[in-house]
Amino acid sequence: MDMLEFVVPELDFRAILPQIILAITALTVLLTGVFSREKKGPAIGFLSLAGVALSFSAVVFSGSQTVSSFSGMLTNDSFARFISMIVCVVALLTILISINYRKISPAINSGEYYCLLLFAALGMMFMGSAGNLLMVFVALETMSISIYALAGFQKQREKSIESALKYFLLGAFASGFLLYGFALVYGATGTMDIVKIGRFLNDHPLVVHSPLLLGGVALMTVGFGFKVAMFPFHMWTPDVYEGAPTSVTAFMATGVKAAAFAALIRVFYVALGSLQVDMTQIMWVIALLTMTVGNVVAIAQSNIKRMLAYSSIAHAGYLLVGFVAGGELAISGMLFYLLGYAFMNLGAFGVIALLAKKDGEYTELSDFAGLGFKYPAMGLVMAVFMFSMAGIPPTAGFMGKFYIFTAAINSGFIWLAIFGVINSVISIYYYLRVIVTMYFKEPEQDIVMLTPTGAIILALVIAAAGVLFMGILPSSVLDIARNSTTLIM
Repeated sequence: MDMLEFVVPELDFRAILPQIILAITALTVLLTGVFSREKKGPAIGFLSLAGVALSFSAVVFSGSQTVSSFSGMLTNDSFARFISMIVCVVALLTILISINYRKISPAINSGEYYCLLLFAALGMMFMGSAGNLLMVFVALETMSISIYALAGFQKQREKSIESALKYFLLGAFASGFLLYGFALVYGATGTMDIVKIGRFLNDHPLVVHSPLLLGGVALMTVGFGFKVAMFPFHMWTPDVYEGAPTSVTAFMATGVKAAAFAALIRVFYVALGSLQVDMTQIMWVIALLTMTVGNVVAIAQSNIKRMLAYSSIAHAGYLLVGFVAGGELAISGMLFYLLGYAFMNLGAFGVIALLAKKDGEYTELSDFAGLGFKYPAMGLVMAVFMFSMAGIPPTAGFMGKFYIFTAAINSGFIWLAIFGVINSVISIYYYLRVIVTMYFKEPEQDIVMLTPTGAIILALVIAAAGVLFMGILPSSVLDIARNSTTLIM
C-alpha cells in the first residue's frame, strides 16, 4: 500500500513581510505594556508608530511583482499593496490621535489598546491580499474581534460598553451569513480559491445561475454589506460610532471600510465576475438607497459623531456607485476615494478628539459654536475636512466623486450618477452647518481645548495636506490606483 505523501506548500514570506512586521510590533507593544515601569508616558504609542512606519516602508519597497504564497491563500500584488498603504496611513494617523487622546482616557495608554489596534490593521491587510475565501474570513475575524474589544475599551462609560455589545452581536450574525455564503459557493464550484472560482464559472456557465451559487452570493452580500455599512445593514453604525472612543471610531470608520471594500472588489470581480450583469440592478438600487438614507438622516442629527456615522453610510453609497459601474476607472476611483476618505474622516475625528474632556466628550453640534475664532487653526482644518466630505473643490472628496460619477456615466448609469450628484448637494447642508456653527454662532458654554500634543498636530497636518494634495494633484495618486487594478479587471 502506497504511503500518502505530504506536500509542503510553497512559502514565500515576502508576500506577508508588512504583516509580519505588524504582528511582531503588536506582540512587542503588548509585552512592553506589561513589563514597563513607565505606565503614563506615550512611549508605547511611539513604539507602535515605528512599527507601522516600518510596515509601510516594507509595502512601498516591496517592488512591483506579484508574489503568491501559502498555496495561493495570500497574494501580494499591486492591489493588495495599495490597500496595505491605506491601512498603514489609517493606523498611523489613529495612533497619533490616540497619543493625545490618552489625556482624556487613561485606558488608551496601554499595551493592550495598541496591540488590538495593530492586530486589527493586520486583519485589514490580510483582507486586501486574501486569495482564498477562507483567508478572507480569517482576516475578517482577526480585524473584527480586535475592533469589538476596542469599541468597548472605555469600560467606565456605559455607551462604550453598549457600542461594543451591539457591534459584537450584529457582527457575529453578519459573519455567520458570510461564512454560510462561502460554504454554498464552495458547494457550487468545488473550490474556495478566488481565481479558480472565476475560472470554474467561466468554464461552466450553467452553474452561474444555480440556486446554490445564487444563495451563496446573496448571503455573502449580507456579510460584506454589514461591514461597509450598506443599506439595509447599516443600523449599527450611529450607535457604535457614538459610543466608541473617538480614536477608535476614526479607525473603524476608515480602516474597516477600506478592508471590506477591498475584499468585496476582489471576490465579486475576480471570483464572481460572471454574475456582474445579474448583480448590477440589485446593487444599483442598494447604492441609491444607501447614499440617500445616509444623507437624509444625517440632516436631523445634533450629535456630530452620529452625523459623521450617517455620513459614513452615505460615502459607502458613493463607493457602491463605482462598484456598480465597474471598469478600470471605477475601481481605481474607488481606491482613490478610500484613501481620500481616510484623510478627511480621520482628520475630522481628530478635531473632535481634541475637544474631549475628562468626564466625557463635546460631541453636540452646539459645543462647536464660536470655536472657529477661539481656536483658528482647529477651525481651519475642520473646515477643510468638511469641504472635502461635501465634495467641494479643490479637495480629495471632490476628485473622488468626480472619478466615480464619471465612470458611472461612461458605463451607462447616467441616472445613478445624477442621483449621486443630488445626494452630494444634500450633504452640503449638514457639512456646512458645522462650519456655520463654528464661525457664526455664539457659544452657549465655555469650551476649553486641552493642550494638544505634537502627535495630534502632526496627524491633523498630514490629514489636511493629504486632502488638499489629492484635490490639487489627483493624477499622481490616481495613476498608482489605476496600476493597482490591472489584475482585478
